[in-house]
Formats: sequence, structure tokens, C-alpha cells
Amino acid sequence: MSTKRPSVTVRWLDADEERAWRALRRMMIAVQSRTAHDLAAIGLSEPDYEVLSTLSERPGHTSTLREQAAKMGWSRSRLSRHATRMEARGLVRREPDPDDGRGCYLVLTERGLGTLGDAAPTHLESVRRHVIDRLSPADLSALESIACKLEEPA
Repeated sequence: MSTKRPSVTVRWLDADEERAWRALRRMMIAVQSRTAHDLAAIGLSEPDYEVLSTLSERPGHTSTLREQAAKMGWSRSRLSRHATRMEARGLVRREPDPDDGRGCYLVLTERGLGTLGDAAPTHLESVRRHVIDRLSPADLSALESIACKLEEPA
């Protein structure tokens, strides 16, 4: 079996494109690590907060494991392992999905809702400090526009 890749024309980044790409990567890493640090100080991970906050917005505080994994960009098995740890802490519970014998629902517990309520002010202050308050209204509008373009598949 050959390990050679087929001949492909590579579209290298020019200097402006490379600077923009590297700036985007540095920004994503900086914001994520700073907000994660602030959440860790109160005993939550970013994925914990994402699960809790998205479940709180759903009818009945419930989502299928499949829907939640897709929203987070995770595999179902990765989310299942994470949900097991959250279940052990009483933040979520699982219920069988009658429409999918192999699937289940994730349900936000009262304890999970309380934990989210306690964490929300810290998370919002972190988002403000690391992003919102550092940008002008025009910057925020441009950021939203760019984010919308990039979240769609190419």
C-alpha cells in the first residue's frame, strides 16, 4: 500500500490570510482558556456549562443525547461519558427515548438548574470581561457577522 498522497495543488495562504488565520486561532484559544478558567474557579467546565445552559433553554429542560451532541460538535459516546460524570454530581439524569431504543434523553435536574443559576453571573462577567466590554458596537456587529458565516459548513 502506497503512503504517497495524490498530487494536489495546494492553495497556500498569502501573508494577509496567514496573519488573519493565526489571529483567529489565538483569539479562540485566549477567549476559551480565559472563560474556562473562570468557570473552573466555581467548579464547572465549559462543557458542563454548555450542557446545563442549553438544557435550560429546551422545553421541559430535556434534549436527546443525539441533539445535544450535535449542538456541541461532539460524538454521542463522548457526550455520554461526560453526562455520566454530570449524573454522578446530580446535575442531569437520563431517561429512555421511546422513539429510539438505543437513545436517551438528557434532563436537567433541579440541582443542575440551581448550579446553572449560581454559575450564570460568573460566566456572564467572564464573557463581558474577556470579550464584550473590550469591543465597540461596530466590532460586535462584525464579530457576529463573521461568526454566522463561519458556523455554516463550507
